[in-house]
Amino acid sequence: MNSTLIVSGVLLTTVVVMVFVAKWKMKNIPSVANHPKIKVLTDKNFNQQIKRGIILVDFWAEWCGPCKMMAPVLNELIVELAENKAIGKLDVEQFQSVAATYKVRGIPTMILFKDGKEVNRFVGVKSKDFLLKEMNKYN
Repeated sequence: MNSTLIVSGVLLTTVVVMVFVAKWKMKNIPSVANHPKIKVLTDKNFNQQIKRGIILVDFWAEWCGPCKMMAPVLNELIVELAENKAIGKLDVEQFQSVAATYKVRGIPTMILFKDGKEVNRFVGVKSKDFLLKEMNKYN
C-alpha cells in the first residue's frame, strides 16, 4: 500500500512538472514576422478583405503559443497559394468585436472565407499540407 502511494505521488509530481515545463516553453516561443503577402486585418478592413475570393483568416493573439507555432506554417503556405487565394491575420486582443462576430472561442482559429461567406473552420495547430488541401477545395 505504501509503495503504491509513493509511486502515485512520484507520477503525479512528474506530470505536474511536465505540464509546467510545456507551458513555459509554449509561452516563450519566439514570434515570427509575417510574410509580406499575409494581410494584417483590422476591424476597419476585415469585411473588405474577405469580400472577394478565397481567404484563410487566422484569429490569433501575441501571448498564444500555438498561434506562434502557426506563423511559420502560414508563411510557407502563402508562397504556394494561387493568385486568387490569400491569408489574413486578425489579432483577437486588439479586435475582439470581429472575433465575437465570428464566435471565435479558442485560438488559433482559422476561418476559410469564399466571397465573404464562411465555408470552413479549423481550430488548433494545423499543417501546411492540410490547410493547402482544404483551401484547394474552393476555386
